Amino acid sequence: MANNFSIAIHGGAGTILRSTMTPELQTQYEAGLRDALDTGYNILASGGSSLDAVEAAVVKLEDFPLFNAGKGAVFNNVGGHEMDAAIMSGKGLEAGAACGISHVKNPVKLARAIMDHSEHVILCGAGAEQFARTQNLAFEDDAYFYMEQRYQQWQEALKEDKVQLDHSDKKFGTVGAVAFDLQGNLAAATSTGGMTNKKFGRIGDSPVPGAGTYANNSTCAISCTGHGELFLRCVVAYDISCLMEYKGLSLKEACDVVVYDKLVKIGGEGGLIAIDKLGNIEMPFNSDGMYRACRNSAGRNEISIYRE
Repeated sequence: MANNFSIAIHGGAGTILRSTMTPELQTQYEAGLRDALDTGYNILASGGSSLDAVEAAVVKLEDFPLFNAGKGAVFNNVGGHEMDAAIMSGKGLEAGAACGISHVKNPVKLARAIMDHSEHVILCGAGAEQFARTQNLAFEDDAYFYMEQRYQQWQEALKEDKVQLDHSDKKFGTVGAVAFDLQGNLAAATSTGGMTNKKFGRIGDSPVPGAGTYANNSTCAISCTGHGELFLRCVVAYDISCLMEYKGLSLKEACDVVVYDKLVKIGGEGGLIAIDKLGNIEMPFNSDGMYRACRNSAGRNEISIYRE
């Protein structure tokens, strides 16, 4: 049993600058982060599990239209939405993930159902949706996922025939949560709508255990947001755990090596949220900004967007 608990969440990283943000929009982003943070924190405070806390926090972020996940998912090349999500338990390394899915209201709930109620780790596309129906998960039509801003981003990307990393400039729209509960268990969850105008069923790091999402009670829980291809190639989340397990690095030291050195060397932009087996929190990123928030039982309570 632990005598403390903690949670951290993120809503994406990238070219996020004060100069291009309106006060109204900043207030909306902060409200979305706060709602998700409070939801997860309250579950932990009442003795709930880290798994339930990260799932509930990510559901809130998926339902919030400004983040590229769930309701706010970006358009793919053919004008649809292909969403990915993963969840992982640090206790027994159980994991569930769904990728390339459409119309499932909360992809993270499908990831949890895959972990809890199937003998598999990753399900994709139509098969994953078929499984979601057996679990009585909520589905929504195209109108639910339609956001005018996302549609315009897609139109711009179509005109230029390029894949965009969410929004304009470089923004990596992913949401995620990591938590440490009073039972001493870690958990992580990540959800994304992927890249604007993506083609050919592209999958990023978010639904891949060890790349964009990882939890292990002996080390840490990680949820990443960034240029997925580079995070996949660096196996970012597992690499941090390995540096802690095999080299004895602290959470901060391991995060610093991966985010500020290994990723930078190959042009990997983004960040992550992390909690170790003692409940310590790190939220490193090498981009201009990252929508992030954390709270713990010792009184730490932060919501941040820009590089301080």
